[in-house]
Amino acid sequence: MKLETVVTQPVIEGARILLRPLRRSDEGMIGFFTADRRLAEMTVSIPHPLPPGAAAAFVARAMAGERAEHVWAMDGSGDGQAEVIGVISLRPVERAQSEIAYWVAPAFWNAGYASEAVQAMVAANPLGNTHYFASVFQDNPASARVLTNAGFAYLGDAEAFCVARGATVPTWTYSRRL
Repeated sequence: MKLETVVTQPVIEGARILLRPLRRSDEGMIGFFTADRRLAEMTVSIPHPLPPGAAAAFVARAMAGERAEHVWAMDGSGDGQAEVIGVISLRPVERAQSEIAYWVAPAFWNAGYASEAVQAMVAANPLGNTHYFASVFQDNPASARVLTNAGFAYLGDAEAFCVARGATVPTWTYSRRL
Protein backbone atom coordinates (compact mmCIF):
# COMPACT_ATOMS: atom_id res chain seq x y z
CA MET A 1 0.00 0.00 0.00
CA LYS A 2 1.27 3.46 -0.88
CA LEU A 3 0.22 6.46 1.15
CA GLU A 4 -0.48 9.70 -0.65
CA THR A 5 0.82 13.05 0.58
CA VAL A 6 -1.89 15.38 1.78
CA VAL A 7 -1.22 18.93 0.68
CA THR A 8 -2.22 21.55 3.19
CA GLN A 9 -3.58 24.48 1.31
CA PRO A 10 -7.00 26.02 1.58
CA VAL A 11 -9.94 25.26 -0.65
CA ILE A 12 -11.20 28.52 -2.18
CA GLU A 13 -14.79 28.84 -3.33
CA GLY A 14 -15.85 30.78 -6.39
CA ALA A 15 -19.37 31.22 -7.71
CA ARG A 16 -19.10 28.30 -10.19
CA ILE A 17 -15.74 26.72 -9.45
CA LEU A 18 -13.81 25.44 -6.50
CA LEU A 19 -10.06 26.04 -6.25
CA ARG A 20 -8.67 22.97 -4.53
CA PRO A 21 -5.27 21.31 -4.13
CA LEU A 22 -4.30 18.92 -6.89
CA ARG A 23 -4.70 15.20 -6.37
CA ARG A 24 -3.28 12.20 -8.25
CA SER A 25 -6.62 11.62 -10.00
CA ASP A 26 -6.14 14.98 -11.79
CA GLU A 27 -3.16 13.68 -13.81
CA GLY A 28 -5.27 12.38 -16.71
CA MET A 29 -7.25 15.58 -17.29
CA ILE A 30 -4.18 17.78 -16.83
CA GLY A 31 -2.26 15.62 -19.32
CA PHE A 32 -5.14 15.69 -21.80
CA PHE A 33 -5.61 19.48 -21.64
CA THR A 34 -1.91 20.44 -21.58
CA ALA A 35 -1.22 18.27 -24.64
CA ASP A 36 -3.21 20.81 -26.68
CA ARG A 37 -0.83 23.04 -28.64
CA ARG A 38 -3.15 26.08 -28.27
CA LEU A 39 -2.85 25.87 -24.49
CA ALA A 40 0.86 25.04 -24.37
CA GLU A 41 1.75 27.99 -26.60
CA MET A 42 0.08 30.44 -24.18
CA THR A 43 2.26 29.29 -21.26
CA VAL A 44 5.93 29.67 -20.48
CA SER A 45 6.63 26.14 -19.30
CA ILE A 46 4.30 23.58 -20.89
CA PRO A 47 6.14 21.79 -23.72
CA HIS A 48 4.53 20.66 -26.95
CA PRO A 49 4.38 17.84 -27.67
CA LEU A 50 3.83 16.93 -24.02
CA PRO A 51 6.35 14.25 -22.99
CA PRO A 52 5.13 11.06 -21.31
CA GLY A 53 4.94 11.48 -17.54
CA ALA A 54 4.91 15.31 -17.62
CA ALA A 55 1.44 15.64 -16.09
CA ALA A 56 2.25 13.09 -13.37
CA ALA A 57 5.48 14.94 -12.54
CA PHE A 58 3.61 18.27 -12.39
CA VAL A 59 1.01 16.85 -9.98
CA ALA A 60 3.75 15.22 -7.86
CA ARG A 61 5.59 18.57 -7.57
CA ALA A 62 2.33 20.32 -6.65
CA MET A 63 1.61 17.74 -3.95
CA ALA A 64 5.10 17.77 -2.43
CA GLY A 65 5.45 19.01 1.12
CA GLU A 66 8.30 21.33 0.13
CA ARG A 67 7.38 23.07 -3.10
CA ALA A 68 8.28 26.25 -4.95
CA GLU A 69 4.75 26.76 -6.25
CA HIS A 70 1.30 26.37 -4.68
CA VAL A 71 -1.10 24.93 -7.26
CA TRP A 72 -4.89 24.67 -7.24
CA ALA A 73 -7.18 22.87 -9.68
CA MET A 74 -10.09 24.87 -11.05
CA ASP A 75 -12.76 22.29 -10.26
CA GLY A 76 -15.95 22.90 -12.23
CA SER A 77 -17.85 19.80 -11.06
CA GLY A 78 -20.19 21.90 -8.90
CA ASP A 79 -21.28 23.72 -12.08
CA GLY A 80 -21.74 20.52 -14.09
CA GLN A 81 -18.31 20.80 -15.72
CA ALA A 82 -15.16 18.69 -15.44
CA GLU A 83 -13.30 18.22 -12.16
CA VAL A 84 -10.35 20.01 -13.75
CA ILE A 85 -11.03 22.83 -16.20
CA GLY A 86 -7.80 24.66 -15.48
CA VAL A 87 -5.07 25.37 -12.97
CA ILE A 88 -4.08 28.45 -10.98
CA SER A 89 -0.87 28.84 -8.99
CA LEU A 90 1.07 31.15 -6.72
CA ARG A 91 4.86 31.16 -6.78
CA PRO A 92 6.32 33.12 -3.85
CA VAL A 93 9.07 35.44 -5.05
CA GLU A 94 10.16 37.66 -2.14
CA ARG A 95 8.94 39.88 0.70
CA ALA A 96 5.34 38.62 0.83
CA GLN A 97 4.95 38.77 -2.96
CA SER A 98 3.86 36.02 -5.36
CA GLU A 99 3.59 35.52 -9.07
CA ILE A 100 0.12 34.32 -10.07
CA ALA A 101 -0.26 32.12 -13.13
CA TYR A 102 -3.19 30.23 -14.60
CA TRP A 103 -4.46 28.33 -17.58
CA VAL A 104 -7.91 27.20 -18.63
CA ALA A 105 -8.49 24.31 -21.03
CA PRO A 106 -9.49 25.50 -24.52
CA ALA A 107 -12.91 23.80 -24.22
CA PHE A 108 -13.69 26.30 -21.43
CA TRP A 109 -12.21 29.46 -22.94
CA ASN A 110 -14.34 32.61 -23.00
CA ALA A 111 -16.67 31.35 -20.23
CA GLY A 112 -15.24 33.54 -17.44
CA TYR A 113 -13.55 30.73 -15.48
CA ALA A 114 -10.10 32.35 -15.48
CA SER A 115 -11.56 35.65 -14.28
CA GLU A 116 -13.48 33.88 -11.53
CA ALA A 117 -10.39 31.95 -10.42
CA VAL A 118 -8.11 35.00 -10.34
CA GLN A 119 -10.68 37.10 -8.49
CA ALA A 120 -11.27 34.31 -5.95
CA MET A 121 -7.51 33.94 -5.42
CA VAL A 122 -7.10 37.70 -4.91
CA ALA A 123 -9.99 37.77 -2.42
CA ALA A 124 -8.70 34.76 -0.46
CA ASN A 125 -4.99 35.72 -0.57
CA PRO A 126 -4.06 32.32 0.92
CA LEU A 127 -0.34 33.10 1.35
CA GLY A 128 -0.95 36.47 3.02
CA ASN A 129 0.85 38.36 0.26
CA THR A 130 1.05 42.14 -0.10
CA HIS A 131 1.41 42.03 -3.91
CA TYR A 132 0.74 39.70 -6.82
CA PHE A 133 2.59 39.90 -10.11
CA ALA A 134 1.66 38.32 -13.42
CA SER A 135 2.70 38.36 -17.04
CA VAL A 136 0.93 37.29 -20.21
CA PHE A 137 2.03 36.93 -23.79
CA GLN A 138 1.10 39.97 -25.86
CA ASP A 139 -0.72 37.75 -28.36
CA ASN A 140 -3.10 36.67 -25.57
CA PRO A 141 -5.22 39.78 -24.86
CA ALA A 142 -7.98 37.68 -23.26
CA SER A 143 -5.58 36.75 -20.44
CA ALA A 144 -4.59 40.40 -20.07
CA ARG A 145 -8.30 41.28 -19.64
CA VAL A 146 -8.57 38.66 -16.89
CA LEU A 147 -5.87 40.52 -14.97
CA THR A 148 -7.15 44.04 -15.55
CA ASN A 149 -10.69 42.97 -14.61
CA ALA A 150 -9.24 41.63 -11.33
CA GLY A 151 -7.67 45.00 -10.52
CA PHE A 152 -4.14 44.37 -11.80
CA ALA A 153 -2.27 47.40 -13.12
CA TYR A 154 -0.04 47.33 -16.20
CA LEU A 155 3.67 47.68 -15.33
CA GLY A 156 5.38 47.38 -18.69
CA ASP A 157 6.60 45.20 -21.50
CA ALA A 158 9.08 42.36 -21.15
CA GLU A 159 9.70 39.02 -22.78
CA ALA A 160 9.78 35.38 -21.73
CA PHE A 161 10.87 32.15 -23.33
CA CYS A 162 8.00 29.86 -24.34
CA VAL A 163 9.01 26.20 -24.31
CA ALA A 164 6.19 25.11 -26.66
CA ARG A 165 7.08 27.77 -29.23
CA GLY A 166 10.81 27.39 -28.75
CA ALA A 167 11.10 31.17 -28.87
CA THR A 168 11.21 34.33 -26.80
CA VAL A 169 7.80 36.02 -26.80
CA PRO A 170 6.89 39.62 -25.86
CA THR A 171 4.89 39.90 -22.64
CA TRP A 172 2.89 42.43 -20.66
CA THR A 173 3.59 42.55 -16.93
CA TYR A 174 1.00 43.43 -14.27
CA SER A 175 0.86 43.89 -10.50
CA ARG A 176 -1.84 44.07 -7.87
CA ARG A 177 -1.53 45.41 -4.34
CA LEU A 178 -3.50 43.28 -1.89
